[in-house]
Amino acid sequence: MAHHTDALLSIKRINKEFSGVLVLNDINVDINGGEVFGILGENGAGKSTLLKIICGVYTPTSGTITLKGTPVSITSPMKAKRLGISMIPQEFNLIPTLTVFENIFLGSEIKNGALLNKKAMREKTSSLLAELKTELSPDALIVNLSVAEKQMVEIAKALVHESDILIMDEPTTVLTSVEIAVLFDLIARLKEKNVTILFISHKLNEVKNICDRILVLRDGDQISVNDIDEVDEQDMARKMVGRELSQVFPDKSVPEDEEVLRVENLSDLKLLKNISFSLNKGELLGFSGLIGAGRTELAECIMGLRPRSSGDIFVKGEQAQIDSPLDALDYKLAYLSEDRKGKGLLMSFGIPENISLISLAKYTNLFINKKKVQQSTDGYIEKFDIKAASLKAELDYFSGGNQQKVYLSKWMDTDPSILVLDEPTRGIDVNAKREIYHFINSLVTQGVSCILISSELEELIGLCTRILVMREGRITAEMTGEHINEEEIMFSAAGVKDMNQTTKEETSEIL
Repeated sequence: MAHHTDALLSIKRINKEFSGVLVLNDINVDINGGEVFGILGENGAGKSTLLKIICGVYTPTSGTITLKGTPVSITSPMKAKRLGISMIPQEFNLIPTLTVFENIFLGSEIKNGALLNKKAMREKTSSLLAELKTELSPDALIVNLSVAEKQMVEIAKALVHESDILIMDEPTTVLTSVEIAVLFDLIARLKEKNVTILFISHKLNEVKNICDRILVLRDGDQISVNDIDEVDEQDMARKMVGRELSQVFPDKSVPEDEEVLRVENLSDLKLLKNISFSLNKGELLGFSGLIGAGRTELAECIMGLRPRSSGDIFVKGEQAQIDSPLDALDYKLAYLSEDRKGKGLLMSFGIPENISLISLAKYTNLFINKKKVQQSTDGYIEKFDIKAASLKAELDYFSGGNQQKVYLSKWMDTDPSILVLDEPTRGIDVNAKREIYHFINSLVTQGVSCILISSELEELIGLCTRILVMREGRITAEMTGEHINEEEIMFSAAGVKDMNQTTKEETSEIL
């Protein structure tokens, strides 16, 4: 890789304060043309603040930024764009009712006099999409695209502006493993064109795979800048946390022989086909599969959030009538949905209100017993080590990990005997993850039975004693004990192997 002698982007002595609190302290780093530069740190380490300074959302309190050898002041995202710096946002900024090419040229339309030159925009879009090796049509409507395709459109949008620097903030959290491979392939091609990519991810194996160098931040301080071949994933985690990580996963606990949940031939009207499985007391059962395999739909059916067209659910041996989430609560079932902001928490309320949301009856005679709510809340704050400026602070201002702990507390407060966890650690940092793993493990040890739906294979492998793999609305494989491994799960999830049948020809074709 050809390094320029002069850095493309040079960050010198950057500090940033918010109302007197130092959130970035003396950051100094040179970033080269055509490199993938990883920025690592736990939530609250200052990663997003640094990115926002580079792309003009914040201005630094002190320090200088030099671009291609010239000092620049990046006062707005528009100015950053003009300087060739684009951010691929986590929540895409696309207009659903417009086509791909209209979104790509939004705000920088090609015109013939006063008229839009749609032909030129379509052609430019086609050649860009071809360059990105995607099958997308310039005329496709955004509303019909998958998450991965929307991300491609965002990248194409950045490239139309001829950006030299692309900022990717957690670009893989919403992608399947196949889509991640496509994205990484694209990143490699962008590097060849000398595009620089600033890459942020919680997934250290991805950082190791894709980055050339990494910067580690901790509590706003610059800890280190390293070539990627000098560090392994353990080193990165250690630098981020600032101490030796005890084993991330606790020892697995052994389930009892007693069955607490049995699902027989469950189907819904759309996706799920004849699903049967059982769950034992104190078991941690994992569900793996690609996005769209039907894992969340299955959880919603069991919890009465989604109608089922056929099938029976037995709780502790008796047939359960679950047609709504309230029915599920009666059977002591609890469900942590993957969309904690949309379905799970009231973001503009504080901790006590959120924790007592479902279990309010426990605290109510004629009036809500606020003191009792408060005692419970204090208990959870201590148990989970929830970090909050104050109890009244709105959850919007919490880190992802702390929001997730409040969400867990809310369900624990209903005293469930069966807990379904859907992507419980999505978008939270190493440390909070570890705490949540230990907590789930302690529940299982106490005899609570858990179903864990997760896209992170190492999480399933590290925690579960048994894993079911789903694909296209069916369970395609079951693994236990030492048969649980990443390759087998991926094969089953991608349809390379099936419990039912796979011919040799099919397998060799897929591989």
